[in-house]
Amino acid sequence: MVIKDLVAKGIFEQSGYIAPELNCAIKMDANENPFTIQEPLRKKLLEEISRVDLNRYPAAGAPELRERFAKYYGVNKNMIMMGNGSDELIQILCMTLKGKIKGVLVPVPTFSMYKIIAVNTGNKVVEVPLDKKFDLDIDAITGKIQDNFPAMVFLSFPNSPTGNFFSRKKIEAIINKTPGVVVIDEAYASFSGRSMLSLVKKYDNVIFLNTLSKLGMASIRLGFLIGNKDIIAQLDKVRLPYNINSLSQTAANFFLDYQDEFSKQIVEITKRREELYQGLKEIAGIKPYPSRANFIFFSCSFDSNRIYNKLVAEGIIVKNLNIPPLMSNCMRVTVGNKKENETFLKALKSATPK
Repeated sequence: MVIKDLVAKGIFEQSGYIAPELNCAIKMDANENPFTIQEPLRKKLLEEISRVDLNRYPAAGAPELRERFAKYYGVNKNMIMMGNGSDELIQILCMTLKGKIKGVLVPVPTFSMYKIIAVNTGNKVVEVPLDKKFDLDIDAITGKIQDNFPAMVFLSFPNSPTGNFFSRKKIEAIINKTPGVVVIDEAYASFSGRSMLSLVKKYDNVIFLNTLSKLGMASIRLGFLIGNKDIIAQLDKVRLPYNINSLSQTAANFFLDYQDEFSKQIVEITKRREELYQGLKEIAGIKPYPSRANFIFFSCSFDSNRIYNKLVAEGIIVKNLNIPPLMSNCMRVTVGNKKENETFLKALKSATPK
């Protein structure tokens, strides 16, 4: 048996997404909320989870959650679908939208899973570099659009890993030009004070994607998308019947019940983000970029691989993004709590060449 002959060429040739398995005291690489649930809310959540009948299947399609999210966002219930994280929803999109219009277009750099999942599901992928300001190169993008390509354009808003907004004017130009759908991923929008949700109501070919993972609920893997009900009906045929387990549904309902508490954490994170940004600006050889997310993208005027290894040795893990040409010697750090940010800044300053 030759494994290469069994595996799809696109899958065999790619490296896939690799989450580092490092036992670091300070984890600032995955854009997680640094704050956990405190008592008495933790006790309330555990009480609700304890009432789940583990011998029963979860509610298929998570109808209660769909109803609640629909009410919150002011849309119809049949415009929403829940997923096991945004990743599953991206996978369902890539599996479903493969008709006469095919393929996926992504700007780069952006969230790596768009390309990985698209390749894994047998889609043609076209990558278009962002401009020097990390905004959309509208001429380059529209130049790739044809009558039968692409079925999907993925846009992260704010963009990961750069943390900036794309121009709304450029986004709408792409929406009007593409023969397929434009997926606007707002995983980090809660930290930005802006949203493109109104475009879902304005255009039939826009899909809104979001997740609870960055807001303090990463462990339950709960994502959702909003879009044209006719598209959702087709996506729902591909969704596995019990994709959202009962514990995650319970925890997500808890999140909605106590959303004000999580909103306080978002305010705290955005405050710490500005402190972290200012701290990075004061370190020689470090250039941070303004961010509207819960992380900060920065470049180094020296070897970022060496800096990364020094930080790991100090028990701190960040995201090393040393990928030429746009991200040569670049890194991304998740906003932590006050102590984590201070410890990171001290270690980074110590690790830089004198």
